[in-house]
Amino acid sequence: MGKPTTLQKIGLYTFLIIGVIVSIFPFYWMFVGATNPSGEIFSVPPNFLPGTHLIENFQNLNESVGIIRVMFNSLFITLTFTAISTLVCTAAGYAFAKFRFKGRKQIFFMLLVAIMIPYHVTLIPLFEIFAKVDWLNTYQAVILPQVAFPFAIFLMRQNMQAIPDSLLEAGRVDGAGEFYIFFKVILPVMRPALAAVAIFLFMFQWNNFIWPLVVLQSEEMYTLPVALSSLIGMSRIDYGQVMMGTTLSTLPIMIFFLLLQKQFISGILGGSVKE
Repeated sequence: MGKPTTLQKIGLYTFLIIGVIVSIFPFYWMFVGATNPSGEIFSVPPNFLPGTHLIENFQNLNESVGIIRVMFNSLFITLTFTAISTLVCTAAGYAFAKFRFKGRKQIFFMLLVAIMIPYHVTLIPLFEIFAKVDWLNTYQAVILPQVAFPFAIFLMRQNMQAIPDSLLEAGRVDGAGEFYIFFKVILPVMRPALAAVAIFLFMFQWNNFIWPLVVLQSEEMYTLPVALSSLIGMSRIDYGQVMMGTTLSTLPIMIFFLLLQKQFISGILGGSVKE
C-alpha cells in the first residue's frame, strides 16, 4: 500500500480529534456541573462554562454525606487492598508459573473456573462468614474477601512465563533464598505487569459498590460509591452535589492511571505470552 494522501490524513486526524472530544466531553461536563448550582446544570440552552459554586457544592456535599470521612475510607480501603492484593496475586502467579507441585494444573483450572463465577453469588456466604467472626462494618470486611483476585493471579502467571528459568537457577546457585529471588529478582523484572495489575485492582476496589453496601452498616464507614448512592435516594436531588461527588470519585483513578501509564500497556501485553 502507498503512502496516505493529504486528504486521507486530514480525514484520519479529523476522525481522531472528534473521538478525543467525544471521550473528554463527559469529564468536562462533569466538572462544569460540579461548579454550578443544581438548577443551572440542565438549563436550556446548556451552560458549558465553569461556574462559581465549586466550594459551595463541596460544602453541601460534606454536610450531606461527610465527604472528607468518606474519601478517607475509600482511599484507605483501596490503597491497602491494592498493596496487599498485588503482592498476594504476584506471589501466587509466581508459584503457578515457576514451581512444579502436585495438583498445580488442577488448582489453576479451579482458578479459571472461579473467574467465571458471578461475584454476586458469593455475597451471602461471605456475609455469613464475616457476621460469625463479628467483622461486619469494619475495614477488613471490605478488604479481605477479594485479596486473592483470580484474574490478577491469572494475569501475573501469564507474565511470569516470560521470565527464563535460568535466571532463577542462577540465583539459587549463588545461594539466594526463594524470598530473596522473589523480591530482588522477580519483582523488579515484573514492574510493567505489577503496574497493570495494580491499576486493575485499584479501579475494582475504588468502584466496588455491592459488597461495601452489604457489609458496611454505618454512614461513617461508607465508601464513596455507597455514600453517593444515598444522594440519589433523596426526594430532591441536588445535581451540583452529585456532580461534585462524581468528580471526586473520578480524580483518584485518573491520577493513579497517569502515574503508572508508562508501565500499563507493556504489562497487559505481557499476558499474551504462551507457556
